[in-house]
Amino acid sequence: GFGPARNLKEGAEPPVVVLHLEGAVTPAMAQYLERGLRTAQHLQAQVVIVELNTPGGSVDTMQRMIQAIRNSPIPVVVYVTPRGAMAASAGTLITLAGHLAAMAPETTNGAASPVGPQGEDLGETLAEKAKQILEAQARSLAQRRGEKAVRLAQETIAKARAVYADEALDAGLIDFIAPTLDDLLRDLDGRTVETAAGSVTLHTAQAPVRRVNPTPLEDLLALLTNPNIVFLLLAIGFQAILIELSHPGSWVPGFVGVVSLALAAYGLGVLDVNWFGLVLIITAFVLFVIDVKATTHGALTAAGLLTFIFGALLLFHSPLLPGNAPPAPGLPALSLPLVIGTAVFFAGVSVGVVTLALRAQKRPVRTGEEQVETLVGKVGYTRTPIQPGRRGTVQVGGELWTAELVADAPSLPADVPVEVVRIEGMHLVVRPTQDGDVLMP
Repeated sequence: GFGPARNLKEGAEPPVVVLHLEGAVTPAMAQYLERGLRTAQHLQAQVVIVELNTPGGSVDTMQRMIQAIRNSPIPVVVYVTPRGAMAASAGTLITLAGHLAAMAPETTNGAASPVGPQGEDLGETLAEKAKQILEAQARSLAQRRGEKAVRLAQETIAKARAVYADEALDAGLIDFIAPTLDDLLRDLDGRTVETAAGSVTLHTAQAPVRRVNPTPLEDLLALLTNPNIVFLLLAIGFQAILIELSHPGSWVPGFVGVVSLALAAYGLGVLDVNWFGLVLIITAFVLFVIDVKATTHGALTAAGLLTFIFGALLLFHSPLLPGNAPPAPGLPALSLPLVIGTAVFFAGVSVGVVTLALRAQKRPVRTGEEQVETLVGKVGYTRTPIQPGRRGTVQVGGELWTAELVADAPSLPADVPVEVVRIEGMHLVVRPTQDGDVLMP
């Protein structure tokens, strides 16, 4: 959607489109950028300003975003903002990809050495290959900025160097230091930019500003790159499916479970995960169910709790497990208190749900006098003729019963209404009903 427009007047300059990219570099961010660039072309914007604040992320997604920027016929200005923001790792090359680049004071750029998906060091050979590829791309993007900028761009990858705004400007890595968006618009005014479609001269001082905001779907997809959210969706999904299996016929738990697992599947596809961890989480729920049916006195539930916790930590390569590196700076990590609390809660819910289901299955069917007593006073129909002193058959409440008449009652033919007076053993004592008392069986 669009944010509020500024300075939108009849005959005004072509608009300036502003996008806001914050958080890890993920497919959702790339999708938002591509949509924003298409929207800018639809609005016939003169320039797109990309407000950037990212700790980095996927190299593949970074390449996709760089291609979108470099192939845009509309100039793209990457602006690292607000104060304290960073364009780290993949964000460094995204900044270099901009036709122009700017940083707010007190922001940083750099530390673009390649690492594994969870921030771990790569093997020597793999790291060297990745560095060579990224350095070549950095040289290509920074070449138009001069030799000093090329050297600094290479150092951000080879030596994980990071620089402040003043250092980046001094090396030519960026074009402006702009405290605010209005300052940046004044700095861009009159600047000529080379794009894939040719030279463009900017007139931004009085141009209207249109913000293109992420859609709810893009916000949701970005949220699904947080391992804590994905973990909760997995737990809710498995629990809801368990409830549906324990109480078949109620569609709500099944629907919630399927939707939760579908959303979690997207996050698992984006995040780097260890699939053995997912197997352990499923095993934990199986253990919760078995413990109710088997007389283990809680031993399997305890085992399920430990399996659930270990599976969650293993699934997202948690640094709490030996051999795992901490996530890259700024990227979310799985919360141990969240994992433990969720494990205890769902273990209790699982045991409670399955216990109730088993009790319902084992509950004896109500027969005999307990059920027959409820028939006193009900009205039914004779299905065979009944004579005094002899028994016949009546239908009461949709069921056939042996019945006899009360004393002094006349003989009754079939298909006449009778009322249940009392129960003697396992047969009924009935009498003819009064006019108007007939009820359908």
